[in-house]
Amino acid sequence: MKFEDYYATLGVARSATADEIKRAYRKAAQKYHPDRNKEPGAEAKFKQINEAYDVLGDAEKRARYDALGANYHAGDEFRPPPGFDPSQFGGQYGGAGFSDFFSSIFGARGFEQGGGSGYSRRTRAARGADYEMPLNLTVQEMIEGGSKSVVVDHPETGRKTLKVNIPKDSVPGKRVRLTGQGGSGTQGGTPGDLYLVVQLADNRGFTLDGNDVLYDLPITPWEAALGEKVPVPTPSGGRIELTVPAGSQSGKRLRLRQRGVAGGDFIVTLLIHTPPAKTDEARALYQEMKVSMPFDPRKGV
Repeated sequence: MKFEDYYATLGVARSATADEIKRAYRKAAQKYHPDRNKEPGAEAKFKQINEAYDVLGDAEKRARYDALGANYHAGDEFRPPPGFDPSQFGGQYGGAGFSDFFSSIFGARGFEQGGGSGYSRRTRAARGADYEMPLNLTVQEMIEGGSKSVVVDHPETGRKTLKVNIPKDSVPGKRVRLTGQGGSGTQGGTPGDLYLVVQLADNRGFTLDGNDVLYDLPITPWEAALGEKVPVPTPSGGRIELTVPAGSQSGKRLRLRQRGVAGGDFIVTLLIHTPPAKTDEARALYQEMKVSMPFDPRKGV
């Protein structure tokens, strides 16, 4: 039989890392998946890709393959060395959907005596790969949870819309599992799972510090000096009237307990914005303030 270069099948170097092999597999599987690619030979190529990843994606099988294939190139005649016993490495991998080359290394016992003079091959079901993708949520969606339609670029089947049930108080880094939405299984194997990892979407100026929600609130100099109630958007989607204490300075933080994510706080930072002096009247007012309210913020610096 011919030696099969699994590295060439996936388009990676022999020195490729496990992550590089996984990325190459996902890209190739997406390209040749029978549900997306109807060209002649695509299904056979898809099976070759899965066989290659079945070996190179498993550290033990990859080591066995590398040891046996060090002196071979694609297309060379391959014969296992005398005395080689694949059963010491599991020995149950032969079967329909896998090549004779694969079976000669990993599944000599995968062939069982059938009726008559022929042989029947034992099939081997392989579970599909698990995939991981980002799930962009607003702070409100993180707090409230609920059902959400999400568009994902699936590595095998392409762009698709999935309905996701988001747990309440989800925080960045939380993984939401979609059972059976990962890679396709082979030989009747179960599909893998898809994990969506929560991360913060760009959302009305809110940021996160752990479970605390942060918001910068612009205020006027007179609101800071005199104190006043000002409207503020909240992480949960509503608005409240926030009391700015008289004499507040820019950078002052106001904390609203347990209004963040998963019991965190909502922290509002006051930022004083000075009106521009674009008219003679505005400049006169500033000049009057300069005279009647002498103030040096740099005193003692």
